Amino acid sequence: MRPQNRQPAHPGRILKNLYLVPLGISNTKLAETIGVSRKAVSYIVNERKSVTPEMGLRLARAFPNTSAEFWLNLQKNYDLWQAGQDADHLQDI
Repeated sequence: MRPQNRQPAHPGRILKNLYLVPLGISNTKLAETIGVSRKAVSYIVNERKSVTPEMGLRLARAFPNTSAEFWLNLQKNYDLWQAGQDADHLQDI
């Protein structure tokens, strides 16, 4: 189990460091393979956009050893951690 005080990696970081770089795949090549714009891939890889359910499905097809759930769970964990960092005001609820 991951410590609660440590930020989980953004799915884009995982995509870049565990898949694209080791396999020698460029953002452009991935974009062509999964049928999206290079900009869409770049935004995710640079941690500027979230992985959507549709993108999770596309990534799972490009990397068969993963699943849409894998990508979406990475995004969920990242989003929940981010929300928790801003949740001090929720203590009063």
